[in-house]
Amino acid sequence: MGAFHRSHQAWYVQDLIDQGLGDRWGIVGIGVLPADSVVIDRLRSQDFCYTVMVKRPDGRREARVISSVVDAVLGPADPSRALQILASPDIRLVTLTITEGGYHVDQTTGEFVVDSELIADARCEGPPITAAGYLVRALARRRDEGTAPFAVASCDNLPGNGMLARRMVVGLAHLVDPGLAAWIEASVAFPSSMVDRITPAATDPDRERLRAEFGIDDTCPVVCESHIQWVLEDTFPHGRPPLESVGVELVADVELYENLKLRVLNAGHQLLAHLGRLLGLTYVHQAAHDTDLADLFDVYVRDEAAPTIARLAGHDPVAYGRQALERFGNEQIEDPLSRICTDASDRIPKFVLPVVRDQLDRGGPFEVSALVVAAWARCAEGRDDGGQPLPTVDRRRDAIIGAARLSAGDPLAFLRDRDLFGDLADDAAFAAAFSRSLASLRDRGARETVRDLVRRTGG
Repeated sequence: MGAFHRSHQAWYVQDLIDQGLGDRWGIVGIGVLPADSVVIDRLRSQDFCYTVMVKRPDGRREARVISSVVDAVLGPADPSRALQILASPDIRLVTLTITEGGYHVDQTTGEFVVDSELIADARCEGPPITAAGYLVRALARRRDEGTAPFAVASCDNLPGNGMLARRMVVGLAHLVDPGLAAWIEASVAFPSSMVDRITPAATDPDRERLRAEFGIDDTCPVVCESHIQWVLEDTFPHGRPPLESVGVELVADVELYENLKLRVLNAGHQLLAHLGRLLGLTYVHQAAHDTDLADLFDVYVRDEAAPTIARLAGHDPVAYGRQALERFGNEQIEDPLSRICTDASDRIPKFVLPVVRDQLDRGGPFEVSALVVAAWARCAEGRDDGGQPLPTVDRRRDAIIGAARLSAGDPLAFLRDRDLFGDLADDAAFAAAFSRSLASLRDRGARETVRDLVRRTGG
């Protein structure tokens, strides 16, 4: 029940209700982590209603009360109720917003990875721990009770997110019961989706604005931009809401939309965030308005990302990049660069490195992408160009910081983490580009490194 789900999927279901199309549909949230208790408790105290404050680029703010959430349960506190809800015939669609790191797959190969949490879930000796654990047990009940399965739609920023969700759920089910795994493979739909709406965490000043401007006292509001998009693979054999009636794009294949968003918008976010932090900037809009970073962003989209993206009717990658930069420049959003850099080990391998690999295969340029990776390594050393501390927040924090420190004497130490980079350290061209960028960031700083690269690439 995080902010993104509440600004996005819940928004669309509210549209259905407001238009009289969704009287049969509502949302029950299930929190998998103990920390989810805070928002669930706050929502419960407000009858599960909350406010979305939309911040437009022209300075206008709009507030909308969302009532499409009808219930929520914290799985760790009441796992039996969470499983009862998931096993109910009333549940037709389960959306996942569990972050890029929640899928138990290898960062470079996308293959299913069995970790200690999944081993515990496979034993079925206690309550589920992972999202996959809840899904597998609920699907087992539905199979045993003769209830049609729900569809599982991933709404996380991952290429082929439906395929990865299937791989995770079927992989765990196979550890539990091969027969169950076969039934899930044959019966459960895992539609892919592309989701888009910039949604930073609401702050105390946001809550004060809601109170002062709209007279709304809300303990768990959501703030977001006005732009919203949901492209969803139309694979729902057992029914779904009429989402196409409220602007959701139902398509046969999401891959082209995924590539456009992940390789331009999400990768561009990483570019602005890591280099912006080295320059001492705080917010995304500051980085988007920085002339040097904006020039580099344009070079990246034009020369590196766009050539790796198959043409999508009506969507020019360069024009899409310009629109993305305009969205990033919305000063009202006040999106911290630190948020974009959080869990970079889950993001850069998914957003930036696919562009690198495609360009290596086609013999194209990848200097800007190499600089983004080098900026990540430089940030992990812990100081910006002005000497101010840069904390690293990442599930692989210790390994990343350790590799970044080793790279002072061994420039390729950072790239040798094969779980993140695969064999990129063995590619002479990319390794050289990364090493040049890292050395330049150390010796000359981010500003001169960016300007020099833009000059050399004709930006």
